[in-house]
Amino acid sequence: MAVRSPDFLTAVGIGVSDLARSSAFYQGVLGMKHVQDFHLDYMDEVMLAHEGRNAVVLMHYTDGSARNYRDNPVKLVFYVTDPAAIAARIRSAGLEVTHEPAASPNLGGSVVCLAKDPDGYVIELIQRPEPATRTAREVG
Repeated sequence: MAVRSPDFLTAVGIGVSDLARSSAFYQGVLGMKHVQDFHLDYMDEVMLAHEGRNAVVLMHYTDGSARNYRDNPVKLVFYVTDPAAIAARIRSAGLEVTHEPAASPNLGGSVVCLAKDPDGYVIELIQRPEPATRTAREVG
């Protein structure tokens, strides 16, 4: 039996150009909930999460330093129940869907969609395929 490690990743932080816009995207489009705000000497942060799951920390530097918030090589992967509906919400928010939701043979038939958030971070949406229904012969 696998035992859970006492050590784990709790959140991933990404730099964003506009905390309010990115927070609205992750909450309104991806259904994440606001957890907490942090105001540090050099940055403001907003923590968002799906209940009982890992979090995304949106970070905006306030120290006047030059920061690149656009098109960084980052991908956030989400398991979702309806990637097509989320892709529609992403388009409605005026953002880009770069790969329409489609079954991926490389991922066992899971539906995969790729899109971009307000700062160009890649958002990967994965819908796991339904488990095959077992026949009476297999059960008995």
